[in-house]
Amino acid sequence: MPSHNIAGRKLSRYRGQRVALLRSLAADLVRHERITTTLAKAKETRVITERLITHGKKGSLHHRRLALSQVPQVDVVRKVFDELAPRYRERAGGYTRIVKLGPRQGDAALMAVIELV
Repeated sequence: MPSHNIAGRKLSRYRGQRVALLRSLAADLVRHERITTTLAKAKETRVITERLITHGKKGSLHHRRLALSQVPQVDVVRKVFDELAPRYRERAGGYTRIVKLGPRQGDAALMAVIELV
């Protein structure tokens, strides 16, 4: 079977669980601006977080509603639009940084820190 047009990681979860996990990680990253998680989860969280910040930079009501549909937490979206978007006004993407930490003690999963630049 060809493997074209397959994007994203399943993270060993059903779709609903995966969406909830990534929304939660993105919200925590916006709130704390730095979180520690597995490398695969960090790479998937980056996609959602960068899209959120891009919506914040555009700043319209439509983009605020799009952001709320991705992460339905008003405080997080407010922070993106009021604090993060002005901070990254001149930056053309690349709002997050992933730093690899090495394997976790218990199960040897690759760990990483994802932070806002």
